[in-house]
Parts: sequence; structure tokens; C-alpha cells
Amino acid sequence: MKRTLAVVSAGLSVPSSTRLLADRLTTATVEALRERGVEVSVEVVELREHARDLADNLVTGFPNEALRHSVDTVTGADALIAVTPVFAASYSGLFKTFFDVLDKDALTAKPTLLGATAGTARHSLVLEHAMRPLFAYLRAVVAPTAVFAASEDWGGDEALADRVRRAGTELADLIAARPPAARVDPFADPTPFETLLHGA
Repeated sequence: MKRTLAVVSAGLSVPSSTRLLADRLTTATVEALRERGVEVSVEVVELREHARDLADNLVTGFPNEALRHSVDTVTGADALIAVTPVFAASYSGLFKTFFDVLDKDALTAKPTLLGATAGTARHSLVLEHAMRPLFAYLRAVVAPTAVFAASEDWGGDEALADRVRRAGTELADLIAARPPAARVDPFADPTPFETLLHGA
């Protein structure tokens, strides 16, 4: 059965180094899965497209249709790649807000690969000091290798390519070792009209 891989990119510019790293991690994961005989489809969520949607969700408590689709994409996927730029020594506010609006159990046991980008390598500890604790709280199963890319890493640095391949392989192993995610049909168990009528 085909697996689904959700990719969340919190880059703000077009193009962005955050999306570039997300794409490289995705390619490495897809290639590693194919080597294992696992077919996968990829769905990308660009958070910059949902900046206003996320703000509205925070104050209303409900996502609009566009944001709901992206939330369902992430929560229903077999695995997740999540990449953020680093601002003020942590993940971006847009990145955090997206995961704030998810149900607290939505990522439980979901194989997850983390990535971050910044101007200099001194921000690399964000992966371990900020991102990994966030996803541990959400009870995701995070791949051992997280990937950080500074500006100087994009000059053909083989070390970055090696980290990307290793991380993609680890995520592929996590995906292949699990059964496909159960797809929840919201219409499978409808609430009776009488219950809705009485507000129960």
C-alpha cells in the first residue's frame, strides 16, 4: 500500500533555503523508500500560505477550509518532514503556531524528520534544544539525525549531502517498519441528527 509523506516548510521567501532543505530531505527519503520497495506520495505544506489562516485559528479556535486541508494532510500522513528557519535562536513563530493548532495527540507515534536553516552554524543547536523537545512533547517518533543547513553549507558541501542522505535513510527505515497509517473517514460514524438537535 502506498505511503504518504507530509512535508512542512516554514520558509518565508520564495524561493527559500528552508524549502530547499525540505526538498532535499524529501528526495533522500523517497529514494531510500524506493530501495526498500515502498511506494510513497509526497504532499507539501507551505506555512507562509497560511499565515493569516493560523492567526484566525488562534483567536477563533477553528481552522478555515484551506488550513483544515493542510492540517489533515499532516495528521493523516504516514510520516512527516518538518523544516523551519531559525529566528531569535529558536524555530519561527509561524512554525510553532502550526503545531500549536494541531490536536495534542495528532502526531503520536508518527515518524518525523527535523530540519532547520539559518545564516550561520552557531544556530544549529536549535535542532536539539528547541525542535526535538517540541516533537517529544507531541510524542512523535523523531529520526536520530536532524539536519541543519547554514548559508555556507549550500556551496556544494558534501557534509550536508551526507547528513541529508543519512537522515532520509533513517526516516525511510521508520516508515517501512510500520503499517500504513489508518485513514479516518469523518463520515464513517455520523452523529445522529437527534443528538445534534438536542446539543448533546
